[in-house]
Amino acid sequence: MTKISIIIPTINEANNLPLLLSDLSILKEVGEILIIDGGSEDRTVDIAKIYGAKVYKSKERNRGLQLNIGAENSKGHWFIFLHADTRIKHDWLTKIKSISKGNKNYIYYFKFKINHKNQIFRLLEFLVNFRSKYFKTPYGDQGLIIHRSTYFKNNGFRKIPLMEDVDFLRRLNNKKDLKRINLPIFTSPRKWERTNIFLQALKNWNFRRRWLKGESTKSIYSDYYKKFNLHTKKRI
Repeated sequence: MTKISIIIPTINEANNLPLLLSDLSILKEVGEILIIDGGSEDRTVDIAKIYGAKVYKSKERNRGLQLNIGAENSKGHWFIFLHADTRIKHDWLTKIKSISKGNKNYIYYFKFKINHKNQIFRLLEFLVNFRSKYFKTPYGDQGLIIHRSTYFKNNGFRKIPLMEDVDFLRRLNNKKDLKRINLPIFTSPRKWERTNIFLQALKNWNFRRRWLKGESTKSIYSDYYKKFNLHTKKRI
């Protein structure tokens, strides 16, 4: 088995994927990269193969399903779940190797950063990192690092098209096992570029509130993508 499996779900990410795969290229012999594609109509799959990633196809555009396909086909002791529009620093592997020698019951996440110079995003970063640290609610765009035994012991991600990260973390028995690592992950600003960031944050909160009250993910998914129109937009 390899040490690390990096699992990335994709749908039409040809513009973003080369940047992330370039960041991950130092992985080489100590790990593997798995791309689980939900039916891209651009060159996403071709790009993944060029960079040497293992490519799997999902029958549905369903992020929970895609992530689970990646986990079930992985060979690593540790899983790193990333969104395709993120970037990480060149020295990321040194930190991950250190973590991989530690407690396998911990679930780690990165320090949240937005890949844009606009100062308004610094406030959003502060709020997200505060929420994650004190309320133990990191989300998928912060990256999740999970030992394979912990992942399967907690039944992994459910096969739902969104909220799969919220759902998984809510099912953990001990939220104290959630740890932030001192390493930033830079997420794309595309989710916020077309709207006011505070209005978008409120809308995302409302989508999560509806889900927590028991509304079907199908209904929420329809409303979310009705607003954003395309599957290429940044997901919740």
